[in-house]
Amino acid sequence: MTATTVSAATDATGSADPACCEPLPVLGRDVTVPLVTGSDVTYAALDYAASAPALQRVWDDVAAYAPYYGSVHRGAGYLSQLSTDLFEQSRATVAEFLGCRPADQVVFTRSTTDSLNLLAAALPAGTRVFVFETEHHAALLPWQRATDAEVVCLAAPHTPEEAVAALDVALHGAPKGPKLVCVTGASNVTGELWPVRELAAAAHRHGARIVLDAAQLVPHQAVDISELDVDWVAFSGHKLYAPFGSGVLAGRADWLREAEPYLAGGGATRTVVRRADGQVETEWHTTVARHEAGSPNVIGAYAIASACRALTEAGFDRLEARERQLLKVLRDGLAAIPEVRVLSLFGEDSARVGVLSFVVRGWNSSHLAAALSAEYGIGVRDGLFCAHPLVRRLLGTDTEDLGACGSPDPGAGFNGNAVRVSFGAGTPVEDISRFVAALTTLVREGAAWTYATEAGRCVPVAPGA
Repeated sequence: MTATTVSAATDATGSADPACCEPLPVLGRDVTVPLVTGSDVTYAALDYAASAPALQRVWDDVAAYAPYYGSVHRGAGYLSQLSTDLFEQSRATVAEFLGCRPADQVVFTRSTTDSLNLLAAALPAGTRVFVFETEHHAALLPWQRATDAEVVCLAAPHTPEEAVAALDVALHGAPKGPKLVCVTGASNVTGELWPVRELAAAAHRHGARIVLDAAQLVPHQAVDISELDVDWVAFSGHKLYAPFGSGVLAGRADWLREAEPYLAGGGATRTVVRRADGQVETEWHTTVARHEAGSPNVIGAYAIASACRALTEAGFDRLEARERQLLKVLRDGLAAIPEVRVLSLFGEDSARVGVLSFVVRGWNSSHLAAALSAEYGIGVRDGLFCAHPLVRRLLGTDTEDLGACGSPDPGAGFNGNAVRVSFGAGTPVEDISRFVAALTTLVREGAAWTYATEAGRCVPVAPGA
């Protein structure tokens, strides 16, 4: 089984030179898409925050393994044994990638959402969960369904320091009992970095635990559980250049070991016995198997492990430096368009990863995203980004009216949703420049085609007059 090698460009001293480094090879880089004009153009994928394209390295690794696919933890045959070893080696790779402590567990799930729902199901009775209203729905909502848990929703802070202070005050006033803090590492709306280490310190000062939603952080920066001193980390493979329906919950074992299994079924059980009274008596595993019932997604787990290796070998220092360059090109371009307002919680100078949302005065955001796709072959995201309270807070509106999908009204304000541009290790700088040029043309000259709302989406319907 072989895989392609991803290596950083180097200067004469052998050190990585971010200015000359090419993007990492990803699938779909040369895919062409049709435009409304009838021509084709190479697709510019700028929606990494939703699902990043698979690294070529990951695809090659999975393709090399596919002929050897077998049942995990279920068979004595060679392919089953090979698959089992590969699955458990993938778990060890992820643990190393995250800097897990010796007693930590790595549970494979379906996604970040699944991971946080798993943790919510494992909360001890009477747990108080502290979460900012700024969270993605995957981190905001699972606790509402937790049995016998109380959720304390904290208002959006205006600075990282305010976030730490607000959490400190909330925890100080909380009654005794188990407490959990859930916080993002990087916002899926603004890309802004949160003060995770400081929040963890505040949590631990008051006897609380903390789980880090790293879905938008782990593709962009190294995440080390020990260094950040968080209790759990959750993330998704499809954000980490391994889009195969797998995720991770890594961290402390005790709450997971003591909780009822997340799913009841084969693989989670030690023994199942039918008693004389006809009832079934079950003894559950106390290891990670307790929450991995059913046949596991071995390809998904292996894809995540492959992505972890590829990013580690490429070097996060190099990847971060390159991403800062792309961010500068993007932000300089947007700053040159007066009608654009970039959304920010902590201020325009706050550190962020390659995620940025904005609105354009007079434009319906869905209309703008549709025109970028139909007329320029550029894929971005529009909407509320599964973070409705945060986007509405940033826009200063609670309206459900997203505005009409039609000709821009220069005199109008901003409508009730936004456009998001997101990129990463596989994005060439040309895609960012191309986006800025297309946006500039649309704002200055308008769309070339007429657009209307059909089945809830803004779509081109006819050439403009």
